[in-house]
Amino acid sequence: MSRATEAQKAYMDYALAAGCTPEQIMNFRRGDYAPQRRQIDFHAACRACDRHDGPTQVGFGGARGPGKSHALLAQMALDDCQRLTGLKCLLLRRVGKAMREQFEDLYRRVLKQVPAEYRRADGVLAFTNNSRIRLGHFQDESDLDAYLGLEYDVIGIEEATTLSWTKYRAIGTCARSSKLKWRPRIYTTTNPGGVGHAWYKALFIKPYQAGDESATRFVPATIEDNVFLNPEYRATLDNLTGWLKRAWRFGDWDIAAGQFFTTWRYNLHVLPQALAGVPPDWTVWLAMDYGYTHYTVILLFAQDGDGHVYVVDELAARRQLVPHHAAALRALLGRRGISPERIRRFVAGRDVFAARPTAGAAATIAEQWAAQGFRLQPANDDRINGAAEVARRLGDVDAGLEPSLHISPACARLIECLPTLEHDPHRPEDVLKIDTDDDGKGGDDPYDALRYGLMAAAGRRRAAVDIGAILEDWRG
Repeated sequence: MSRATEAQKAYMDYALAAGCTPEQIMNFRRGDYAPQRRQIDFHAACRACDRHDGPTQVGFGGARGPGKSHALLAQMALDDCQRLTGLKCLLLRRVGKAMREQFEDLYRRVLKQVPAEYRRADGVLAFTNNSRIRLGHFQDESDLDAYLGLEYDVIGIEEATTLSWTKYRAIGTCARSSKLKWRPRIYTTTNPGGVGHAWYKALFIKPYQAGDESATRFVPATIEDNVFLNPEYRATLDNLTGWLKRAWRFGDWDIAAGQFFTTWRYNLHVLPQALAGVPPDWTVWLAMDYGYTHYTVILLFAQDGDGHVYVVDELAARRQLVPHHAAALRALLGRRGISPERIRRFVAGRDVFAARPTAGAAATIAEQWAAQGFRLQPANDDRINGAAEVARRLGDVDAGLEPSLHISPACARLIECLPTLEHDPHRPEDVLKIDTDDDGKGGDDPYDALRYGLMAAAGRRRAAVDIGAILEDWRG
């Protein structure tokens, strides 16, 4: 067997083992398209959508440069549209005039061996079997409203993190089909960052990382997965710095564009497992950011003798009254083996000392907590110094500063929140305020509770220094 034949056999064996079908491989060969390994993995995941227990949403990418756009169009045009008559597809791209011309170059490369007509005026790629791809170019999310209410057998979305969760979900309602033996599906390509970073990470990345994918599949890829990438573009990515390099070069989902806490590292700041117990000589306290429509978030803190702070657990719920929160907090403390008497302080945002849950209510939120046996104290809500304290606690391993903040994996909302926080463009030293959406996703409530708690720890540290200075003066 010649080396070329051996290479072809190895290629075919890999494609079949990944989950590609012989029909799919032949469709690509007729189109003179030879996908690379990560692209093969993506195509196999797309074919898995055929199974009744397979995914309905497939994501591909992470970093820039692995050939995402080429693979997406090839899947829709060379495989899906060729194997079914009358397939109706929608391909969405956030583009301007220059990007329209770039797409025309792309489709000519992908469809060089497949008869197709590109009707530029109405943005449709039409095939001889009556299958077609409608090209949806948009600049603003509102442009997508033109497609809502229509039915598409396949929807492809490039740069999916440029969409909000609300708009992605709305577009998803268009993925439906009346064709027998066809399951409607959505394919996405993307990079970390953007307005959709948090929802994309929650929907695709977390299930992939946990090895627990059901309705979704994600195929990560970087420039190492594209042998055809020109060296000049590779050098451009290598020369990036900060969050751009982490996102575009390495596909790091623990960042966000404009990320505030750039020193955040999941594997550094999140404990491998929850604390088995809080030693009796550690200081323990609570911090709360109150909400009703938004989440009420309560964090349990502990500090060891070396000054390291641990966020031991979190409580998060919305549309609940104080008695419910108090009962849930007692249960949390019980699970952690901590009696309420051991809590040194329970700090909360200053609104709870004035806010009443309903008009005419007799008691403030703080007074209602007091009735449940928990005395609240006003938190130091200085936003600028609070952000600085969080940053100080996170440390900076690249600069040789070890972290003094450690977070239990039980604090899921806090862990999800921190890497998505961005600079306020009008006040760059502060974190941009983010509200929870109508579905309870997102929001900065866990961060507010964190800064309240860390400022409480910082306040105790400064108080100790002041007392030491007073004693020194007195001795003198």
